[in-house]
Amino acid sequence: MADPRGFLKNKERITQTRRPVPVRIMDWKEVYERQEKGVLQGQAGRCMDCGVPFCHQGCPLGNLIPEWNDLTWRDKGQDAVERLHSTNNFPEFTGRLCPAPCESACVLGINQPPVTIKQVEVSIIDEAFDQDWVVPLPPVRLTGKTVAVVGSGPAGMAVAQQLTRTGHTVAVYEREDRIGGLLRYGIPDFKLEKEKLDRRLAQMSAEGTRFRTGIEVGKDVGWDQLRKRYDAVVVTTGATVPRDLPIPGRNLTGVHYAMDYLTQSNKSVAGDAVEGQIDARGKHVVILGGGDTGADCLGTAHRQHAASVTTLAIGNQPPVERAAGHPWPTFPNLFEVASAHEEGGERTFLASTVKFVGENGVLTGLKIAETEYVDGRRVPKEGTERVIPADLVFLALGFTGPETAELTHQLPILLDEKNNVKRDEFYMTSRPGVFAAGDAGRGQSLIVWAIAEGRACAAAVDAFLMGETFLPAPVSPSDRPMSV
Repeated sequence: MADPRGFLKNKERITQTRRPVPVRIMDWKEVYERQEKGVLQGQAGRCMDCGVPFCHQGCPLGNLIPEWNDLTWRDKGQDAVERLHSTNNFPEFTGRLCPAPCESACVLGINQPPVTIKQVEVSIIDEAFDQDWVVPLPPVRLTGKTVAVVGSGPAGMAVAQQLTRTGHTVAVYEREDRIGGLLRYGIPDFKLEKEKLDRRLAQMSAEGTRFRTGIEVGKDVGWDQLRKRYDAVVVTTGATVPRDLPIPGRNLTGVHYAMDYLTQSNKSVAGDAVEGQIDARGKHVVILGGGDTGADCLGTAHRQHAASVTTLAIGNQPPVERAAGHPWPTFPNLFEVASAHEEGGERTFLASTVKFVGENGVLTGLKIAETEYVDGRRVPKEGTERVIPADLVFLALGFTGPETAELTHQLPILLDEKNNVKRDEFYMTSRPGVFAAGDAGRGQSLIVWAIAEGRACAAAVDAFLMGETFLPAPVSPSDRPMSV
């Protein structure tokens, strides 16, 4: 354990400082500053000898949180990153992007603010990269087996790295021009600077993973061709079909899916010329959806200097503290102020969108109403309609599942009742030798679940190819987040 009396001496939870709003909205650099090492060690020392570390259950990866908290408190950074990497291939991503269900399960959180687990995690890995402790780990021998991984998001990257290190020859196929999937083109740089992604990809390349960009499987090469060419195929294409809002005016110019907007912005920040880029400069922006994707659009619009930004959510504003229906150690639905919300904009709850308003085919406003609950359904309340100005509307309403048309046509496999790729307890689809992991199989979820499934799927693929495996399998496809 860490400091035996740390949680008594350091009762205050001290998180990383955010750069001043007027400064950070002028660039695309990460919002958070690094924490002074003494403060970080004090926060790690708050980890207590709780007997049963529920943070292990809160984390799908089974991270050895008390161990690397203790090592951080003792200033043993190299040992800490070894513990961290033993369960998590990419802590620099989860430490920045995961909503930290481990902190919700922290025993200290029963009656004090929980340990800053996520903050300690990202500090460990950042120091490790600074000190050149993160090195390629190529296999000692090759098995002669080949694997194709389709999709290069966190699940695909985790599958590829695990299998490459085991000795299989792995090729990752990505339809975009760069590797990274959602990490590359879905997450803005102010949350994840892409150099953090590139340095991990450099490690993977040095280990032997092969990357094939600009190839859309199903069109440029058939799924059936891929299955014949490789000993195993893993589907990690994500859940990329956006949820639409089919109401009057949907076809007006100015209504866009959130991910289209974020992808174009990320390409522009990377230095690419984006023809017809959606630009919020000087415009009234409305974001439909109060989740992480909506917050990403909010922060992006601020940096593009929008005239105004309004976020509308159809449901109630979540409570600031645990509700009775979300007792410890479950992951609660809480009202959070992300860095983007701190930067400005109006945030409205119980707002139902009735109609997109426009002139000559161009969006000019949004007709909204208060939300009321009728027979358990959320509907617009009569007599509360009003029109708010809007030059751009971004639909950040989540995703309905993976793109499966070409997959099911060329390589007949079964889908589940939610249109996700159906797989058995070993991540195999109805077609032998074809596996699925991450959002493509479980639906839209968290990055920590994507990596956990990627690691577990790699173990299943290895066992399929070799008859046995020594790779860890932290979760099974039937596992679900610890919530009610």
